[in-house]
Amino acid sequence: MQKDHHILWNNCLAIIKDIVPEAVFTTWFLPIVPLSYEENKFTVQVPSQFFYEYLEAKYVDVLRVTIHRVIGQGTILCYRITVVDNTNGGTVDYPAANASTAPAKPQQAKDITKAPTPFAQPTNLDLDPQLNPKYTFETFFEGMSNRLGRTAGEEVSKNPGKTTFNPLFLYGPSGVGKTHLCHAIGARIRELYPEKKVLYVSSHLFRIQYTDAIRKNTANDFLNFYQGIDVLLLDDIQELIGMDRTQNTFFHIFNHLHQLGKQLVLTSDKAPVDLQGIEERLITRMKWGLTAEMVRPDLELRKKILRHKMDQNSIHIPEDVFDFIAENVTENVRDLEGVLVSLMAHALINNREVDLSLAKRVINQNVKLEKKQISVQTIQKVVCDYYNLDLSLIQTNSRKREIVQARQIAMYLSKKYTDYSFSHIGKIVGKKDHATVLHACKMVKDQIEISKSFRSSVEEIENLLKKN
Repeated sequence: MQKDHHILWNNCLAIIKDIVPEAVFTTWFLPIVPLSYEENKFTVQVPSQFFYEYLEAKYVDVLRVTIHRVIGQGTILCYRITVVDNTNGGTVDYPAANASTAPAKPQQAKDITKAPTPFAQPTNLDLDPQLNPKYTFETFFEGMSNRLGRTAGEEVSKNPGKTTFNPLFLYGPSGVGKTHLCHAIGARIRELYPEKKVLYVSSHLFRIQYTDAIRKNTANDFLNFYQGIDVLLLDDIQELIGMDRTQNTFFHIFNHLHQLGKQLVLTSDKAPVDLQGIEERLITRMKWGLTAEMVRPDLELRKKILRHKMDQNSIHIPEDVFDFIAENVTENVRDLEGVLVSLMAHALINNREVDLSLAKRVINQNVKLEKKQISVQTIQKVVCDYYNLDLSLIQTNSRKREIVQARQIAMYLSKKYTDYSFSHIGKIVGKKDHATVLHACKMVKDQIEISKSFRSSVEEIENLLKKN
């Protein structure tokens, strides 16, 4: 005779309470309501789609271990979600994706232990592209900060290996959509060219696979596997910095694929010229195609993304709270998601409505308002005002000492207070190249160390920036 589902879930809660922090337990486990346990299927009700996805993304291991221990191996966990809109209400059931004790991880990136191994020699039908179905062009919102990358990605998807965008090199700070765009390109190519072998792999995993191949004396199999890929999407190539043997192997893979007209898409947190510790011959090849920078999303794009996240997860917040989040969470998309999660969690814990005071407290705890992004344009203006110079002067090629000094300080502070590359800063400040900005930063650093008056001037400018 099967046990009562309430008893089973109470037993689960007793274990979970000892595993997770009290705040997590109160927020994410107490609201779960057990509904039934029939024919090895345990059904629980959760408040929303947002709640369901967050619970599985963050606490799937806790659920798996606990359900296995209390109910038994083979138990299938199902979720029932309450749906409420302006016209009617109802429920939606979400069964686990497989019949194991572990709840599914819907639309989450796959476990790296399940990544394709070079030793299996899979056919095209067997090859798992390791693409996250959540990341598509449809869910990738375009703005000035990512327009070049997205446009190039769509062109690559239509004609992989046949455009001048090979390789397509996407770079920028964390959380601006590089990985999302990588997956979107892979998904679109799979849709248009199902016969092609498409593979997304992080550089971290690539490095682990290569090390394992060396250890097992199967390096040739590793090389043959990757040289058989039609579209290789390699994420976070900066992870290969200092890994000379891995870089050498990737160099040969790159050459082989490129010569055969296969498509390569690479991502990094830095432009190719800034990747110190990567072999020069590899950097040269990275620059063969198109290098597209992706920067922090502007206000319009942040509002698009925030609205989508809210609609996707059935989250409703007042308009003044929406505007406050969009205007102050400026770093990246992940911060927007994190603030929404924290906001809803605080509202649940404290049993209160989401309002502006709660939003301010949550944002201060998560992203700190005082770290709001300073633009290169603002830095230029503050520097010119400080030295009583016309803003247009530092955009010229003038070699007058005071203009050169102001230009160099603007470049130095732009590198310090933004995530832009040397190349991007150079384009904005006087249309200079990467080497000029690098030299400017070095000159300012040296002057700060040896000149007390110069150091004092730079500090005064920084104080003005923080007040701006």
